[in-house]
Amino acid sequence: MSILKFLGMNVDHPGHGIPTAETETVRKIVQKLDQLPEQQARYIAAFAFLLSRAARADLQIDAEETAVMERIVMQQGGMPEELALVVVQMAKTQNQLFGSTENYLVTREFERIASREQKLALLDCLFAVTAADENITAEEDNVVKQIASELKLSHDDYIAARSRFREYLAVLKRERRNE
Repeated sequence: MSILKFLGMNVDHPGHGIPTAETETVRKIVQKLDQLPEQQARYIAAFAFLLSRAARADLQIDAEETAVMERIVMQQGGMPEELALVVVQMAKTQNQLFGSTENYLVTREFERIASREQKLALLDCLFAVTAADENITAEEDNVVKQIASELKLSHDDYIAARSRFREYLAVLKRERRNE
């Protein structure tokens, strides 16, 4: 199943969801994906960058988070492993180099090109990446909440996704230990 079908994107209707502006980060990743249709490549580039944004909430992306990002991009994107590895590596590098200036711009672009269902699916993927080490820190949780807000998702949407990963929330683990 392709990432577009999984996330409900209909590429049979050109012009739907084409952004009016691009960011340098998305353009660089899109260049690596030139064998895909441009709209699909742009979507996957932004999707992967947002995964890396969540993974890098604690200023590092560990091997477990990278593996989960690669698996998500490969499975959901219907991509061969080697292309998924390039996409994830480019997204990680771009986030490390330009995340402070590009985070909001890429999220805003994703907000424009993605449907509500795609945004909700991304939210689940963000939590999956941050839960890769079975511990979602407060920093990671806050970044996911920020992304959800920038995607114009409701607080209820965020809470619904977060509740599916509650066993990994560090704040709840501390509360259980203190009881």
